[in-house]
Amino acid sequence: MKWWIKQIWIILGIIILLFSCEKENFFTGDSASLTFSCDTVLFDTVFTTIGSTTKHFLVKNPYSKDLKISEIYLAGGENSNFRLNIDGLKALQLENIELPAGDSLYVFVEVTVDPQNQNSPMVVKDSVVFITNGNFQDIDLVAWGQDVHLINGEIVQTQTWINDKPYLVYNSMLIDSMQKLTVDPGVRVHFHRNSTMYIMGSLEIHGTIEDPVVFQGDRLESEYAEIPGQWGGLYFLNGSVGNIIEYLEIRNGTTGLHLGNLYSDKEPPDLTISNSIITQMNFAGISAINAKIDAFNCVIADCGFYGIALTTGGEYEFNHCTVSNNWRYFNRSTPTVLITNYYILNDTVQFTGELIKATFGNCIVYGDLETEIGFDKMDKSSLNYYFDHCLIKVDPSEVDVSDSMRYNNVFINNAPGFIAVDSMNFQLDSCAFALDKGSQEIGIRFPNDILGNSRTNDQGPDIGAYERSDDQ
Repeated sequence: MKWWIKQIWIILGIIILLFSCEKENFFTGDSASLTFSCDTVLFDTVFTTIGSTTKHFLVKNPYSKDLKISEIYLAGGENSNFRLNIDGLKALQLENIELPAGDSLYVFVEVTVDPQNQNSPMVVKDSVVFITNGNFQDIDLVAWGQDVHLINGEIVQTQTWINDKPYLVYNSMLIDSMQKLTVDPGVRVHFHRNSTMYIMGSLEIHGTIEDPVVFQGDRLESEYAEIPGQWGGLYFLNGSVGNIIEYLEIRNGTTGLHLGNLYSDKEPPDLTISNSIITQMNFAGISAINAKIDAFNCVIADCGFYGIALTTGGEYEFNHCTVSNNWRYFNRSTPTVLITNYYILNDTVQFTGELIKATFGNCIVYGDLETEIGFDKMDKSSLNYYFDHCLIKVDPSEVDVSDSMRYNNVFINNAPGFIAVDSMNFQLDSCAFALDKGSQEIGIRFPNDILGNSRTNDQGPDIGAYERSDDQ
């Protein structure tokens, strides 16, 4: 036999041996079972018609030999609300998946909930089934679904949002010129990523102590509870007048409230806001361009650049407000309250405006910087600001609080005495510095605090949005 024929037989023998060894290398015992990183994949509240975030779990072969998984499939099949991606393959079912010894694969899961026209949350369930050597194992899939009013890129005419089920704003929305949106107590509005509410007409939000209105992102998983920048904010355009906000909580956006826009000859927007809380904004809690704001009993806390930024003039009054900034996501170098008479659009374009007034009465302005109030002006016109009976944090070498035309009975660099800044509790503890140090005159104008506690029952009103009561 020629040498090359012998070589062919040798190669064929090796191939046959390798294939026979591969077969023997699979674990074929009837006790075979996979191990999993969890036994249940749980989705927090998922809004109807809008897909969820992606969850995943790990499937591992615990043996020293390879395993052949006969089948992986979604129990609900094509009728399921869930979708699978098995190790990079989108499929409802896969067969004969080889899993090497000690190796693992990922299963990714998404869910979409069908609308049910009901207010109460619904439970959607399914399971992912694994069959290995005749053994059945499964991972439960559970999602809480919530039906919503979907506002998808709409121009809204005059209407009222009622508290029957949440509203989901997708691809932003606009309240049309000369139209009014009224929001009833207890309404919850969720905004998808980058979505904003633009107001050309007017907005009235009428929350109550018992049933505040809540605006926040649509990611309801616990890990997103304190993450800023999940949606845009409320943007009041020039020509928007008669805006009223009572008992609104705004969370985790980019800018909570912005008023005013450039290149417009329409009347600047105005807003009266009371008993409201704005927290964890990526840029600012409130920003304004030559607008008019009347705010009282408000809390603005933990914003990436500014709690309040008042630019290009305008007319502003803040009473019994708490502005606190202990931003922790990056190093903040900007004061939590900024007051200027200009706005720089770019290197060649800048706008200026007359600051008619910016008054702060019985307010707290505090944070982790040495100076939390900043002033700047572009021309020789004066900045008409005034702080009356306020507790502020400033470096005396940078801010001269002895100017009686600007400051009256202010307290500098004393810790206010918040109960728990880390957990966003800005009520005052029993030994707080801010107790009873407010102006009686201002306290009488705003006799109840953000929680309804009276400011006229003791020696004097407390500074800030909260009045310490005997029940605390």
